[in-house]
Parts: sequence; structure tokens; C-alpha cells
Amino acid sequence: MRLGDILVSTGLITHDQLQGALQEQKASGERLGSVLIRLGYVTEFDMASVLAEQLGYPFIPNPAAEIDPDVVPLVSEETAKQYQAVPVRMEGSGLVVAMADPLNFLAIDDISLACGRRVKPAVSPGKAIQRALIRAYTGRGPAEEVPETAGPAEPTIQTYDLEEAEDSAVVRQVNGLLAQALSLRATDIHIEPSEQQVRVRFRVDGQLQPGPTFVRQAYPAILSRLKVMAGMDIAERRLPQDGRIEVEIQGRRLDLRVGTVPTVYGEKVAIRILDQSTALLGLGELGISPDILPEVRRLLAKPYGLFLVTGPTGSGKSTTLLGALTELNDSSRQILTIEDPVEYHIEGINQVQVNPKAGLTFAAGMRAFLRQDPDVMMVGEIRDKDTVDVAIRAALTGHLVLSTLHTNSAAAAPSRLIDMGAEPFLLASALSGVLAQRLVRKLCQRCKQPYTPEYEDPDYLVLEAEGLAGATLYRPGGCSYCDNTGYVGRTAVAELMVIRGDLRQLIARRATSAEIEAAARGAGMRSLWRDGLEKALRGITTLEQVRRVALAEE
Repeated sequence: MRLGDILVSTGLITHDQLQGALQEQKASGERLGSVLIRLGYVTEFDMASVLAEQLGYPFIPNPAAEIDPDVVPLVSEETAKQYQAVPVRMEGSGLVVAMADPLNFLAIDDISLACGRRVKPAVSPGKAIQRALIRAYTGRGPAEEVPETAGPAEPTIQTYDLEEAEDSAVVRQVNGLLAQALSLRATDIHIEPSEQQVRVRFRVDGQLQPGPTFVRQAYPAILSRLKVMAGMDIAERRLPQDGRIEVEIQGRRLDLRVGTVPTVYGEKVAIRILDQSTALLGLGELGISPDILPEVRRLLAKPYGLFLVTGPTGSGKSTTLLGALTELNDSSRQILTIEDPVEYHIEGINQVQVNPKAGLTFAAGMRAFLRQDPDVMMVGEIRDKDTVDVAIRAALTGHLVLSTLHTNSAAAAPSRLIDMGAEPFLLASALSGVLAQRLVRKLCQRCKQPYTPEYEDPDYLVLEAEGLAGATLYRPGGCSYCDNTGYVGRTAVAELMVIRGDLRQLIARRATSAEIEAAARGAGMRSLWRDGLEKALRGITTLEQVRRVALAEE
């Protein structure tokens, strides 16, 4: 198959992108691969992998880690840099040479003549060749691996620099996965065995996207490597396990939460990536609308009260609370948190990890906090009657209490807490505000495309119902900056319910969620849908993203 056909068949590019690149190739005279990379349709890594498959050459993603020092003198530094080619190892009487351009037959002939060996070309990404040249001709050695510790009680700490990868093939594969996840800005890695192969998927901006695949024979070694790093029992394959890894990759400190579950085809692995080197964002940087943000800050400035952030799993509740704590964190306040787990460490805040086996639950931690003279307390989640009782008591005795709750709307929070066992009249006095939120993908501001929905378009009906027929919306485009997805990052869509007189009375008499929501709307609360619609009209996100997380109002 031709290179373009292989790229289309593997799903790396579309047929339309291929046709556009071919037209560009005719005009510029470049190789098709160079055109596709320049246009941002594929990465160097993808192109090198596909080119190796097309030519039948070996693919070496990281030649720096495979260089045999004994073969480096066979090719001069000048020649290697001229042809962007690195001698890797001997295979029989032939010299394996990693090349960014394996179709440069002049380079192959010159290297063969210079070293007196038959050259066996291999394919590597251009940036990987640059790193390998530095390794080969400056003598920089691989980073030393910090010895691993065993046992789940203490986190295993490994330090890596993936540009200085270790020699083990399994270590290189694991490091490669982490490096690829980092480059994609992924928050999770899923490694999923099936009958024929093992696939990897990355969660980027809330959406899963495909990654590399492994043959099943390679998976046991990869799985064992991850288990050892995470302090898990490598012999246990029948039960789920959890572990933690701290690594440093390319100067960035990552905290990896690793979980395994047994499936019919083997153990599935999920890795949550927490980037400790990324600065925590304040409330103003989380995407909360300017109409809501001042009121949120006013509630957080109160010296007492219970403030809740609600939403389903993955809606950014913890990130919002950490943003609030970042703004509240100063030398005049005593701030304590109890979390499960402690994901981000904040200087100046006393953070406690839940330990149910030792009896340290959310409720137990909160009770202990009351004897520590706190100003602000944060409990990771309100899950039961004990926790809600302690949170309400703390809020009523002059403390600001922040927490999260799983509800679909702000108005549903009081009913959920009462169902847990909270006394309605106490809750009505303690609760100060509820922020319900969801996350939507943000449009890439470099390639987003404006459009005005036509009459037949479903978006037209939505705008018409809102009295906005003829308004401009935006759809994703695709460029190299956003990896041709049209999206970069996520932002919050939120509604804020401030608890005042009428709402306190409704909560005290156990009113339904519908009654509370109607009263809140009457008092000026803007719904999730309205907040999302405004962001769609401003070109921050798409109407489709808003519809995915919030229902249009009737």
C-alpha cells in the first residue's frame, strides 16, 4: 500500500486530508510525509511508525536508549549529523542505523562506504534522532533509576527523564506510554487486554482517544513493571489492587494513581495522572462566569457557613474547591482539609489523608479538626449522616466549611442532605450556597469556525426557542496546535444557588427539589443551560457540548 493509503486505513488521517495534502505536495514538491506533518495532520511519531511499516524496516521510537557504544565510532559525528542517522547496533555483519529519512538512499550508501559495513536502515522520529545524536557523540549516560520500595503502605518513588531512557525494553515501553500521555495532556491512561491484543487509550479533555496497541505476549512484563512501581503484589491476579507512583518526567513531577481490575482477558489497568508541577488555578482561572464569580467569592469571604460544590463524578468539583482554598490561603487563616486521596499538595494548608482501616474517616477527621482552632475546613465529600452532622455543626459554630456532593443540580443538594439524615432546620441555618457545575470542552481559539445555523439545523431550533434566531455559533476546526481535534482544555459551566430568606424557609419545611429550584430561579439564579448557552455564543465552547451536560429549558 502507498503511504497515504496506509495512513487513511489506520485512521490517522481522513481521505479529504490526504487529497488536500496531495494537492499541496504537487505545489511544493515536498515528500508527502513532510507535507502531512507540516499541515499538522500527523505527528512525527505516527509518520515514522507508518513509514517503517510501509518499507518493512524496524521502528525504533527511542534510539538513544538502544545505542551500543562500540558501534558509534564506525560513523563520524559529521556524517551522522549530516544525514540525521545514528548507528545503533550490529546485527550479524550489518550495522543497524536509525534514520529520520530512510528513503535517503544516498545517505545509506555513504554511511555504508564510510564504515565498511552493510547498513540496515531503521526508522525513528526526527526529535528522537536529535536526542540520540547527543547521546552518541557527547557521552551523556542514562539516568540512574532510584531503587524501588515495596509494599502498599509507602508510595513507590521513581525518578525518570524520558530523554535519558533506561536500557530495558519493558522500561522503555512504560516510559514511552507516560511520555505520550504527557505530550497529549492526558488525565488518564487505560490499558485494556482483549483476546488478540492489548490496547491503550488516553483520556484528553474528558474524551477517550486511541493510543498504541501491544501484542498479548508483551503485556505480562508491562503489567508486572507497573505493579512493581506502584507497590502492588505482582502475583495477585484475581483481585483488584490500587497503588501509587511518584515520577519525574522531563522535569515535571507527576503523581500516578494506579488501579487494576481482573477481566476475562487479563488485568485492566487505569492510571490517573496528577501533574504536581502545574500550578493550582485560582477561581478566576477555572472558567466560572463573571456573573457568578463575585457572588462565589462573597460566600467564601464569610467567616462561617457550609458551601457545597455539586455535580457527577468528573465534573471538576475538587478542582473548584482547591481553587477556592488557593484564594483563601494566607497567613491569617488556619486551613485544614481531609481528602481521599490528597491529590495536590498546597503549601500552607494542613492536608489529611483518609484512612478508614485506622478509623480516620471524613467524620472522624472533621471532629478532630474542631479541636485544632480552624478557620476553614474542607472535607473531600459528604457521603453519610456522620459527616453531614459534623459539617453542619462546624458551620453553625463559626467555621467556613467547604465540601462536595453528588447531585445533578444545586437545588437537589438540600434534599440529598436531608435524606442522609440532616436536620432540616439546622441545615437551613448552616447552608450558605451551592455551586453546581459540569465540564465542557473548550474550542481551540486558533481554528474555531463561526457559523449561523440554517432553518433545517437542529441548532436553529434551539436558538429560536431562546429568542436568538440568527445568532452566530462556533464549531471545531482543526490545526496542529489542537492536534486536529478542534478543542484545547475544558471549562466549567455552572449555576449558583445562594441561600437566603425564602430558600431557608423552604429547606426548613422539607420542600421538594422542584420547589427549591423554582424559588431560586425566581430569586435570579441562572441555570446550567443558560450559563452554557452564553459560553457557546461567546465562542468558548460549542452548543453540542452544552447540550451534552445540560438540558435546554422548556
